[in-house]
Amino acid sequence: MYRYIANRVLLVIPTLIGAAALVFVLMRLIPGDICEVRLSSGGGSVNPRAVAFCHAELGLDRPLILQFLDFVWGFFRLDFGISMWSGKPVAEEIAARLPISLEIAVMATVVAIIIAVPLGTISALKQNSWIDHVVRTIAIAGIATPSFWLGIVAILAVLDISHALFGAPWMPPIDYVPFWQDPLRNLSMVILPAVTVGYRYAAVTMRMTRSAMLEVLREDYIRTARAKGLVERLIINRHALKNALLPVVTLIGIEFAFLIGGLVVTEQVFNLNGVGRLFALAVQNQDYTLTQALVMLTVAVFVFANLVVDLLYAWLDPRIRYG
Repeated sequence: MYRYIANRVLLVIPTLIGAAALVFVLMRLIPGDICEVRLSSGGGSVNPRAVAFCHAELGLDRPLILQFLDFVWGFFRLDFGISMWSGKPVAEEIAARLPISLEIAVMATVVAIIIAVPLGTISALKQNSWIDHVVRTIAIAGIATPSFWLGIVAILAVLDISHALFGAPWMPPIDYVPFWQDPLRNLSMVILPAVTVGYRYAAVTMRMTRSAMLEVLREDYIRTARAKGLVERLIINRHALKNALLPVVTLIGIEFAFLIGGLVVTEQVFNLNGVGRLFALAVQNQDYTLTQALVMLTVAVFVFANLVVDLLYAWLDPRIRYG
């Protein structure tokens, strides 16, 4: 088991370096110049000497290999440099916005698991019954409904309900407050985006859980367990569900990693100053340093999420551990 864990952990390093090289090259292929964007923001022509000075100030006149080595070394030291647009340290820019994105991702994942795994299992056990049809309808509706549209509907519903109950519309606070400082204010801000994102997340996971359970329930060892007279609940919980969770765990890990930087529209709808919104601003301003750091943050989350999924695989299926 320890050798399996060590091998998976060691694979993280070359994966991150390869991703860093790809991100670095792709960022340099994007048309445009950050210095020209900064100097021409007020209108008028751009002085070539000012552009050259800006390149020297930002280190863009150095050889690409040196820029790449500095980028990789800074990434492993968690020193992402200075934002080319705002002039602030990139680590501070990300640290100010990461907590809210991370909290929404965690809460949406919890909501998805609570909804998807039980309903997907029940739907498989009650295949082609009215319960199965209801669960499948809920899942298809969640997949077909965009999260941002559901968020707008949720905001309007809260406004109407609060106005009807209290005589005045209520809106969640705008300024982010950590959970440990004011739990009620924090939850009132993140609960709506977490539920709306978690519903769509649950819809996809629900379909996967149902499909995996149906496949496992047709296996020979399930029929053998039933023929031996084992209790149905024991067969489902110990034998069927544990094996059916393998593809579900993979999906949960991928979706969680996506939520860290993929909530651009949702954050815009709920006016949240998260990583997704910062991502859009960095690309819009052609801020190489900040965009590279955000892409590598997303890559790192994906890599570590896959690492956790691999370790969960070994726990769920011992054959993987000793294979």
